[in-house]
Amino acid sequence: MAVQTSHDSNESLVEYLWRDELITRPLVKSVFLKVDRGQYAPRDPYKNSPQLLSHQATISAPYMHAKAVESLLPYLLPTTESDKAGEGGEEVIGIRGRPRRILDVGSGSGFLVHVFAELAGETGIVVGLDHIEKLRKLGELNMRKSAEGRALLDSGRARFRLGDGRRGWSEATPANAVSQGDEDGWDAIHVGAAAIKLHDELVQQLRSPGRLFIPVADEENNWFSDKYIWTVDKDEKGNVTKTKHYRVQYVSLMDATDDTPCVLSRRQGS
Repeated sequence: MAVQTSHDSNESLVEYLWRDELITRPLVKSVFLKVDRGQYAPRDPYKNSPQLLSHQATISAPYMHAKAVESLLPYLLPTTESDKAGEGGEEVIGIRGRPRRILDVGSGSGFLVHVFAELAGETGIVVGLDHIEKLRKLGELNMRKSAEGRALLDSGRARFRLGDGRRGWSEATPANAVSQGDEDGWDAIHVGAAAIKLHDELVQQLRSPGRLFIPVADEENNWFSDKYIWTVDKDEKGNVTKTKHYRVQYVSLMDATDDTPCVLSRRQGS
């Protein structure tokens, strides 16, 4: 586990993450410098630990955000007609020329929605989905604190929606989509909450190719079991590969409408 160090600025935090190899990709470092965590965390924004928002939700520790972004990076960067290499020679996985579609389930603070939108390029769209209206509004308000965030929202490249993340989401694609089929699915799905099981709906909504990044309880339907990060990859032919990674700690959250634990519980949130 990363050390919970404190820093006095976004730049010093990101430089620490870079030095300690918690960020390893130059492009990820660049976007973390551009998106100021201080506009998304209400207190101790530059501490390398999760911070409380509201409704039992938190903004993830910076190093966890970095892990998620670096895992999803090949599916976030815009594809081009001319080559498969992204900015800085980064690997890009996806159909050439097809605008990116990215879903952040449990978007909370809105930090990752902003980061994803910066990476996805001018033709991509990023949807932040939360099941609590006050958190949906919080993400949008946080993004509007910066000129860059306001521009992304006003252009429609970043959007916040209210809904049940267990079922994924359907969102219209911009008019510059390559074909009607481009309105379906997501290149990348990030889940900022611990799932009690791996939901088929999310896997089904992945594009081919696409990747899902999600924390899941080790024992299905047992909230008290350990939680692990899983990635689910769908290749160009629709074949699905599920990979279990490292153990994480997440905080459970009650459903927005009753006292029953929601299948997606808040951890270090987004």
